Amino acid sequence: MITVQRVRVRWSAAARGALAANARRGLCSPVALPPSLPTGDVMIHDVLADEAVRYIPHDGVISGGLDRAHDLDLWLSTKSGTLIVDRLPGRAAYPRQSGPARLFALKPGETGRYRANFRFTVTTCACDPSWYYEEWLILITNGEMKTDGFVSREPDHHVEHRVHLYGGSRRPSRRHGK
Repeated sequence: MITVQRVRVRWSAAARGALAANARRGLCSPVALPPSLPTGDVMIHDVLADEAVRYIPHDGVISGGLDRAHDLDLWLSTKSGTLIVDRLPGRAAYPRQSGPARLFALKPGETGRYRANFRFTVTTCACDPSWYYEEWLILITNGEMKTDGFVSREPDHHVEHRVHLYGGSRRPSRRHGK
């Protein structure tokens, strides 16, 4: 079994300021899995905290085969018990991704964490300047996960793809006094 959790926070262009950013701070974090999960090769717990509903999280669970991960713009495959996780190009307006990108290879029992953010157009018309934004946290384990497993356990692999979505340059952050 493969267990996936995607936590998304969504906001409008009007909610880009500091006050709105404070309202959503910490929402893109692991949450406990539902107590009873469906069976299948892949179980996906999808959580959305949307500005449109005052960031009240709503969740759902789907299960099925490896192809269920396509709904999350992921390609899953296995090789000799190792789970290969690739990011597929999605419908984000920014950042654009030209092809699949390898996120990680998970041995049985290992967990991976993928963080990213995106800017999407509201319509498919390039003439419409309406945008909305999402921050994603995807946690995936090659095996079953306890209800609190994603909350209480540090992942074995971590990929960070968050970028500056509002234009302009992004100053590098300081880490560990450097």
